Amino acid sequence: MNIELMLAKRQLTEDHLTCAIRKDGAVFTSTESGVKPLLGFLDEGLNLFRAYAADHVVGNGAAYLYVLLKVRAVYADVMSRPALETLNKFGIEAEYGELVDHIRNRRGDGVCPIEEAVAAAKTPTDALRRIRIRLAELNASF
Repeated sequence: MNIELMLAKRQLTEDHLTCAIRKDGAVFTSTESGVKPLLGFLDEGLNLFRAYAADHVVGNGAAYLYVLLKVRAVYADVMSRPALETLNKFGIEAEYGELVDHIRNRRGDGVCPIEEAVAAAKTPTDALRRIRIRLAELNASF
């Protein structure tokens, strides 16, 4: 494991974060759940090209967002097989603590709605569109 990825992983654990991204000495962190931090980084236009990311959970939706953020490597405590396939397909190094068939929803009784939303995505931008639509649907239902 690369030293930068190791440092991001350590920070993830020690600071009880949901994600930590390191690039050229800068560190970007979040305690927000789901894909919110990654969408925020995208919307802010952060330059995370070739950065190292550690995340608590990476499903396929998050994997597509990491592709759009152009990171170099991703570590996840829990990663889904579709996420691993997406990261590999786009040349992003991937490491994980546990590999699962799919990410479960927060209730634990089904598949994560974001993972479901991107299942038929053809490109990272298609996945982003599907993620935004699903989040809008979820927010409208609350």
